[in-house]
Amino acid sequence: MDIRKLQRAIVDGLEDVKAQNIRVFNTEHLSPLFERVIVATGASNRQTKALAASVRDSVKSRGLQVLRTEGEENGEWIIVDCGAAVAHIMQPTIRDYYRLEEIWGDKPVKMKIDTEAKGLVKAAAPTAGKTAAAKAAAGKAPPAAPAKKATPARKPAGARAPATAAKKGVTRTVGVKKAAAKVVRKAAAKKAAAPRRGR
Repeated sequence: MDIRKLQRAIVDGLEDVKAQNIRVFNTEHLSPLFERVIVATGASNRQTKALAASVRDSVKSRGLQVLRTEGEENGEWIIVDCGAAVAHIMQPTIRDYYRLEEIWGDKPVKMKIDTEAKGLVKAAAPTAGKTAAAKAAAGKAPPAAPAKKATPARKPAGARAPATAAKKGVTRTVGVKKAAAKVVRKAAAKKAAAPRRGR
């Protein structure tokens, strides 16, 4: 199998449904189970499910195989396992919490990804009465909206790394759970080793 053809099929499927922040990583040196990890963000449950369906259709239309899809029940984190490449489609809070780029991302793959053109754009809220342009012309420009304080992402209830599929009787594991557990253990050990302040 040409891994470049497979990663292109996955990325095209993601771009068709306007996935955000698509990243492709070479993981051959990290795991014998797969050669690429592709991470993308969907803005809602509905979009993540549509992205997963689009990836499956794109891969199958090119004569390639999709082994299994995990996580479609809640849509917060969907894994599409295509054998040599695994696509992680995540909502923003889940992606910020698990930070897969820190686990798999030391070798990014350069690909032509149209992230700016495909990103979702929020519609501006209509203004009551005069338009902003008319108010500015009258010397009464609308006040700028106050900047919102960024809140730290919390682990959503029931968010767990989904497992991947069995292939010919041999259980495949994406390794995300083990890698995430390792990161958590390191953080806990670092916290325990930090000197406590005197009372």
